[in-house]
Amino acid sequence: MIRNILGSLVALAGAASAVLSPFREWYDGRLGREYRVRDLFEGITGTESGVLVSILLPFLFAALLVLAGVVLRSRIVVALAGLVVLGFTILWMVRQGQAAGSLVVGGDGAGLQVGVANALAGGALMLIGALLMRGRRSRREGRREREPVEPYAAPAADQVDTWPPTQEPGMSVQTSPWPEPEVDPYTGPDPRDPRTRSYPQAEADPRDPVHPPHGTPPPAPPRE
Repeated sequence: MIRNILGSLVALAGAASAVLSPFREWYDGRLGREYRVRDLFEGITGTESGVLVSILLPFLFAALLVLAGVVLRSRIVVALAGLVVLGFTILWMVRQGQAAGSLVVGGDGAGLQVGVANALAGGALMLIGALLMRGRRSRREGRREREPVEPYAAPAADQVDTWPPTQEPGMSVQTSPWPEPEVDPYTGPDPRDPRTRSYPQAEADPRDPVHPPHGTPPPAPPRE
């Protein structure tokens, strides 16, 4: 947006400079509006020209192109207007050089003067404005910006919330906030498993009445 505004202002300034240039002196004190458009193709003559058939005509056309390009935000149209101004100005310089034998720049009013500089500067500003403009956005970019980002949708009741790497049930499957109980609570190592007995048990004393060895009958009670 900022680039379009800045480029449009620069291009409009170039169009104003180009339109005002024919009303200033171009060569040896002669105004630019006194040169006919046909002289640019047939050769420079001393015949004076009307305003609407002078070199002002292509510059007005270029100014209209700039206005259309700014409204449509078209960089191509603005650049085309700059090329029109520069093309007619350079063509005039070629014809004027052929008529005068050479082109000179003099500070005493002889040679090229400020009107030519205004025309060249106006065309250059139009090209710069076209480069600064961003132009119109494509339909695809506009659709991408207008389309809202869909939030994450929770799974339906008949769907299982799984995580892709492991396919394990997620939090939505659990119906209770408390952890699920173990199916078979842990009761310690199996005493019958030889792998869980890391230390050998001491042999029981057969005379010990409290801890008799396995297979030893308990002592008989004393007779009265």
